[in-house]
Amino acid sequence: MDLYNLSPNEIRLKIRKGEYVQQTSGLCKGYTQANLVVLPEKYALDFFTFAQRNPKPCPLLDVTEKGDPRPKLIAPKADIRTDIPKYRVYKKGELIGEYTDIMDFWNDNMYAFLLGCSFTFENALLNSGIPVRHIEENRNVPMYITNIECMPAGIFSGPLVVSMRPIPYNLVIKAVQITSRFPQVHGAPIHIGDPEKIGIKNINQPDFGDSVTINDDEIPVFWACGVTPQAVAMKAKPDIMITHAPGHMFISDVKDESYSIL
Repeated sequence: MDLYNLSPNEIRLKIRKGEYVQQTSGLCKGYTQANLVVLPEKYALDFFTFAQRNPKPCPLLDVTEKGDPRPKLIAPKADIRTDIPKYRVYKKGELIGEYTDIMDFWNDNMYAFLLGCSFTFENALLNSGIPVRHIEENRNVPMYITNIECMPAGIFSGPLVVSMRPIPYNLVIKAVQITSRFPQVHGAPIHIGDPEKIGIKNINQPDFGDSVTINDDEIPVFWACGVTPQAVAMKAKPDIMITHAPGHMFISDVKDESYSIL
């Protein structure tokens, strides 16, 4: 079976059954993927405010009702507890493990936040002839913790995380134009070129994801990333915070173009 041509509901069912546990870049082309943050009620308002103040790394697509695992706006038949290939659970800022479902951690006091993901605009890049290296190399996108601080809210503060894609010099402007059309899924890049300018000392050693090839005629381009809440969680140390594992996203029923402004 060609996994890349399954519908969002079909791939979510395979994930729910434990039949697919890999990263999701390139799956369900044309459908929006989302980052996940799950928090108890006492942290929900702080995080909602944090997302509002930091729309580049944390563009909100949906927020569930308290205790309800269904993301009603973007995939009403889905179950946020089981429909992501791999989750991470943090307690007091410490990663305690990765899991293929979060049934043992979910309770009626939880809220789930679904945040826009840059995987969404990758299809538009590919359709315009712009290479996406981590898809070519069947790797997870490289992600880095930067020296750029997010705007704090309540207990939440910390550094911006970025994802990187090598872009040929002659296509950089085109890549900026294309991704600018998708402000709800991180939009335009936040940095182009020298990684050290944003605190990245070694581009071949990402903090999350995998290293990818950067050819001589290419320049690294950096977009705000929805893994930012994981870096923030390490600093804020909430009692519990559940996220997707980097690169293992929630696949929604919403078409990418629904978030395009042009």
